[in-house]
Amino acid sequence: MAEKKIIPAEQQRLAAQRQGQENWSLWGPYLAERAWGTVREDYSPAGTAWEYFDHDQARSRAYRWSEDGMGGICDEQQRLCLALALWNGRDPILKERAFGLTGNQGNHGEDVKEYYFYLDGTPSHSWLYYLYKYPQAEYPYAQMVAENARRSREQPTLNLLDMGVFDDSRYWDVAVQYAKVTPAQIQMRILAHNRGPEEATLHLLPTLWFRNTWSWGGEGEKPRLQGIPAPGGAEWAVRAVHPTLGTYFLYGRQVAQSLYTENESHAQRLWDQPNPSPWVKDAFHRYVIQGEEKAVNEAGEGTKFAAWHQVTVVGGGQASMELMLSAQPLEAPFAGFSERLTQRQAEADDFFRQLLPEGTGEDQQILRQALAGMIWNKQFFHYDVARWLDGDQFPPPANRKKGRNRRWRHFKAADVLSVPDSWEFPWFAAWDLTFHCGVLALMDVDFAKRQMELLLREDYLHPNGQIPAYEWAFGDVNPPVHAAGALKVFRAERVQRGQGDLGFLQRVLHKLLLYYAWWLNRKDSEGNGLFEGGFLGLDNISVYDRSQPLPPGYRLKQADATGWMAMFALNLTVMALEITTEDPGYEDIAIQCYAQFLAIANVIGGHSADGPSLWDPKDNFFKDLILEPNGQYRRIDVFSWVGLIPLFACEIVDSRLLAKAPRFQALLERYPGGFFDGHTICACPARVNDRGEHLLSLVDHTMLPALLQRLLREEEFLSPYGIRSLSRLHATQHDLGMLPGIGEALIKYEPGESRSPLFGGNSNWRGPIWMPTNYYLLQTLEKFHRYLGDNFKVPVPCLGGQELTLQAISHLLADRLANIFRRSPQGNRPLFPADSPFQNDPHWQDLLLFCEYFHGETGQGLGAAHQTGWSGLAANLILRHYRKDIPLFWRKKEMER
Repeated sequence: MAEKKIIPAEQQRLAAQRQGQENWSLWGPYLAERAWGTVREDYSPAGTAWEYFDHDQARSRAYRWSEDGMGGICDEQQRLCLALALWNGRDPILKERAFGLTGNQGNHGEDVKEYYFYLDGTPSHSWLYYLYKYPQAEYPYAQMVAENARRSREQPTLNLLDMGVFDDSRYWDVAVQYAKVTPAQIQMRILAHNRGPEEATLHLLPTLWFRNTWSWGGEGEKPRLQGIPAPGGAEWAVRAVHPTLGTYFLYGRQVAQSLYTENESHAQRLWDQPNPSPWVKDAFHRYVIQGEEKAVNEAGEGTKFAAWHQVTVVGGGQASMELMLSAQPLEAPFAGFSERLTQRQAEADDFFRQLLPEGTGEDQQILRQALAGMIWNKQFFHYDVARWLDGDQFPPPANRKKGRNRRWRHFKAADVLSVPDSWEFPWFAAWDLTFHCGVLALMDVDFAKRQMELLLREDYLHPNGQIPAYEWAFGDVNPPVHAAGALKVFRAERVQRGQGDLGFLQRVLHKLLLYYAWWLNRKDSEGNGLFEGGFLGLDNISVYDRSQPLPPGYRLKQADATGWMAMFALNLTVMALEITTEDPGYEDIAIQCYAQFLAIANVIGGHSADGPSLWDPKDNFFKDLILEPNGQYRRIDVFSWVGLIPLFACEIVDSRLLAKAPRFQALLERYPGGFFDGHTICACPARVNDRGEHLLSLVDHTMLPALLQRLLREEEFLSPYGIRSLSRLHATQHDLGMLPGIGEALIKYEPGESRSPLFGGNSNWRGPIWMPTNYYLLQTLEKFHRYLGDNFKVPVPCLGGQELTLQAISHLLADRLANIFRRSPQGNRPLFPADSPFQNDPHWQDLLLFCEYFHGETGQGLGAAHQTGWSGLAANLILRHYRKDIPLFWRKKEMER
């Protein structure tokens, strides 16, 4: 008799969720680290979100659309929130939220100035683990702002570690752990470790509050928090009553002073207006730090509550505080508390061990923290554009009707979304989300599927078919990668469960055909198959701001936009073929999408009478074109991802997909070898490989080796840590001369932070390493290898000209990317500066950050410090390393390097 397989507890919870038996998603880490400075909270005349609602106001001003907090959780509609608040006895501000620079402060701006880490988390949120490092010295708020403002773009940004406040380890490690007993019963433990050499006191104020939904009208009855008698084993208790969430109870195990107030704006402080209530949002700050006794409600009720608990801990010691949140009243809320925390952590260990059973301890750590960041960066995103435009908080300024997002009145969201970074980017970004889902699908494919469909829902997708980009400008154009993401999630489910969800693929395909039509109608102005996507999320990669129009009569035809569209057409083709295996009615869609791909391929290669080629045969590279009013054109001689992205238009079609698509197969035979309209335009050969597979690719057999030679030269694209976004050639070859419609142009290789003010902030695509494009490249090389096989090899300059298969090259690049996070043979992680405590301090060295992008020479993390968005792809890289088909012979060379 076969041994019965034991299903891990976490997988059982996910199965129960999928079957509708239990809603484990009811509570999660959906609370942002920052809600101030967002578009949703901006009611300024000029749309200056950072200045209109800043960090200083945040403690006193009730948010309209969402809430923020440190290491917090909330329900999926963010009605009730629970988070950490702290005071070290010296700070001028109660620490209720993370601090950072605004977009217009500092030399790089939009930069959180705190150290917090998402150490662990399961998809059901049955186990969550957060760590915050809190200095025992006064937090240098003013100094951080002033010193960064003085620094130029040529200087590094000033961070908290540079301020001396962590010297001699005089800080607190404050850990927050959550363990779910049931979907609506959650344990919370706060552990405060005094890392300093001397005794110190810390004020712990775990805070429970209702998001203010009652001040804006039409939101129903006002909820209430009220103190109640504590049951056995508890020192205090609070009852929370909400008209739609129901009743919850919060219990505390340690003695604490109960503080109550209202989650209402302190109007007198903010606007010199009468307060709506004697008790307002910043009451706990005023009571604890300023000693203002009347700031809190002595009647023991309100909409915001904190349990004030002071701990004095010897140097090297620790203290704890334990709470229980429950939808049911409990007679013994702390019975079995420690045992349940231990159990949930062990279940998490078991769950992640099964993802990577053979991994080294270091790789397990990278995988675990990468996935934990994906879990913690799920956020409740709330934005009703029509209400925001019309002004339900304050009467809107007149020019709002002509301002940001005015053409998106249909947009209405109140959902949990995967965001790039819960402080710097606490809102969804469309093309980021696609990559997030590739990571999320590793552990929770159902959530990944829901995320892919969410942006295509009628209250997100524009009636004209455009996918919203992000809240700063829904109308901006992101790369059309949604189809590729849906295919990846579909394939992940098929691998995990033995069968893909064709219903999911059908629903997505229907909406993406609208999006594809939007691109054809809006971004191909002459209708000739060359596209003008504009910004495309690559910030400053171009010689000028591609979001801005050229002078009348001039057109920029983009190699990246056209390459993305060729990829999009092939993605849709394969999606339709997958559905055709069960429903032959979709074969027509596959044929039409493939015909569109052929048309794009015909034009990008210059074979059509409608325009010149984007492929430069002199340099063997794809380049943007400027078309002049007189019909002349000029190539922009830049070597960047712009010219590599056409590689991504690559798919494999096997006999299974063609079995019920005879007309599509006939179409392939009609254009053998990519021969179309008298020219060989792409790599779509008539022959099949040994497995009976066809290759559909924009890049043909003559282009691929040439592109790879540039790609694999360390003096060009290949960094020790992946593929640079701009060739290193531009360190010296940066003057492009006069460009028609643009003027004097230059672009310089910048491997680190941006020196260009183009697009502001700290994003830079002029040399650093970015995970998403690198990851697509790995996938593309593996597709080419799948078709071409082991006999197709190319010389690799970085290995002395040794010839490797495309699969081996893909794995070489994947390991270089993953090595950003691994310790080198010398013991340092490239991710962090050499002199950082992250390298060898025992209380820092196992903590990782998954940054926005990485230095092109050193691998150091740059940009948003906690962007476990697409940089969470590190988890996928680690898993690739352990695939059974990976050759290992070059790894010794890489280690020697």
